[in-house]
Amino acid sequence: MATKVHLAQQPEADELLGRSPLAALVGMLLDQQFPMERAFAGPYVIMQRAGWDDLDAHEIAAYDPERFEALMAEPPVVHRYPRSMGKRVQQLCQYLVEHYEGDAEAIWRDAPNGRELFKRLNALPGYGKQKAQIFTALLGKQYGVTPEGWREAAGAYGEEGSYRSVADITGPESLEKVRAFKKEMKAAAKAKD
Repeated sequence: MATKVHLAQQPEADELLGRSPLAALVGMLLDQQFPMERAFAGPYVIMQRAGWDDLDAHEIAAYDPERFEALMAEPPVVHRYPRSMGKRVQQLCQYLVEHYEGDAEAIWRDAPNGRELFKRLNALPGYGKQKAQIFTALLGKQYGVTPEGWREAAGAYGEEGSYRSVADITGPESLEKVRAFKKEMKAAAKAKD
């Protein structure tokens, strides 16, 4: 899968995201009520704090929950809600161990089409429709995972040339465009209320 991404805007964290399917899944999980680039740097921070050379779903799933939550909560925190997100990261890894033998890439490696890829992502703990669509778009736009119908399965996030989500971040300039789009959407939603 090794690819060059700029999601965390930190070379070491982005290198991990580019080579580790699990890191990409965990980064997407953490991308909620927290700055995008810090969320995607989270897998690297977890790996460093645990003293691992790589992320492994089996290790995370089996890690003592209290120690894992403490690792997430150590300043600077891995997420705004370190304890609850620590639980979610472990739940995600437990699901991967149970359903995919711990192999995160197995989710998309043999997906016959975009609809099935979306369905598999949507079934992950901590993922929902929007997160599954965004990750489908991220896989297609940046990781070369393009089963037939992936753009349709990604919804608006699959649109070419858009700046809606992390799927469209290829550097600092596009990060700012995505932030501007999100700010616009929040303002529009507020105006409706």
